[in-house]
Amino acid sequence: MIDSDSPAHQSNRWRGQTSARWQEWRGLVLLIALLIFLRSTVVDWNHVPTRSMVPSIIPGDRIFVDKTAFGLRLPFSEAPLVRWGAPTYSEIVVFRAPQTGALTVKRIIGLPGDRVSWRNNTLNLNGLAALYTGSAGAQRALYLAQHFPHTETLREQISGQDRMILRYKISPQKSYGSFDPVVVPADHYLVLGDNRDNSADYRKFGFVHADHLVGRASGVLFSLDPERFYMPRWQRFATSFSL
Repeated sequence: MIDSDSPAHQSNRWRGQTSARWQEWRGLVLLIALLIFLRSTVVDWNHVPTRSMVPSIIPGDRIFVDKTAFGLRLPFSEAPLVRWGAPTYSEIVVFRAPQTGALTVKRIIGLPGDRVSWRNNTLNLNGLAALYTGSAGAQRALYLAQHFPHTETLREQISGQDRMILRYKISPQKSYGSFDPVVVPADHYLVLGDNRDNSADYRKFGFVHADHLVGRASGVLFSLDPERFYMPRWQRFATSFSL
């Protein structure tokens, strides 16, 4: 007969309680572990607080990121375990910024071997200059009219690419400005923000190495307005980025 107050009995009772708690909570623990694994290796959503990708992405958007678009990496690792595929022109990508490692979102402009420049508010790719056309007033979103009255929305077309960008009506005194023709090195990419006069991109940190690509941003999962107590912007829910 074992005394109920004996160390052996107390140890058995503690094991029984621990086992019961594990049986009760293991489903939740495994679910949390699975979500962490999925968000670190497969898919994720990222909050975008900056204005550098307006009009495609506005502050408060939560973008959907496919982390398997260019390869597979172990959780919390920097370089991919296996690399496949590669981004193409005009795709929006999430990456670790050179030097700082900050999670950043920009648009692919130059691929390895391309010759790129941005001068006189014009993009030049492999000797071809982009064509710019204005956006009619009715097409300019209310958000842009209210928050970016100092800008104009332009359609940038070059080498089969077609995207909307913002450009200041009057060149700002402080901006990342122009750059002369550069050749994109192997295994690197040149990225720019759609808000061309207000974006810390290639002009600030240089080329992005393929190993630093986190994934492809395919669209807005949901959006909350930080200026209206984070009220949902329903019209932006589940919208995709067009190429």
